[in-house]
Amino acid sequence: MRIHLTSVFVDDQEKALRFYTDVLGFVKKHDVPMGGEDRWLTVVSPEDPDGTELLLEPDKHPAVKPYTTALAEDGIPATAFAVDDVQAEFDRLRGLGVHFTQEPLAMGPVTTAVLDDTCGNLIQIMQSA
Repeated sequence: MRIHLTSVFVDDQEKALRFYTDVLGFVKKHDVPMGGEDRWLTVVSPEDPDGTELLLEPDKHPAVKPYTTALAEDGIPATAFAVDDVQAEFDRLRGLGVHFTQEPLAMGPVTTAVLDDTCGNLIQIMQSA
C-alpha cells in the first residue's frame, strides 16, 4: 500500500493552481471539469510526475471553513512538503513574495519553515538531516 493522492482545501482553484505551479514549482497533472466551477485539479512534483498527487480541492463543504480556519489560527500546517534545503527554498520563495509564518527552524534531525499558500492553508516545508 502507498499514498496515491492527498488533498488541500483551497478557496479558489485557479489561484491555487497558479501558486502551486508558478510559485512552489509543482506541475499540473489532471484538470477535469466536475460540473459548475469545480474541477478535479491535481499537481505533482516535476521530480516524480507519476508520484503522489496533490488535489487542490474546493472548500465548499460547510465543515471545511471552520476546520481550515482553526488550523491556520493555531499555526498548524495542512500538510508538509520535503525539500533538499529549507534555507535555500525559504530564500527563493521569500524572494517571490511568499509570506512565512515560521522562518527556518532546526529541530534535531529536521529543519522546517511554514508558509501561507494564499488559498487558506499553512504549508510546512521540511528537510531531514
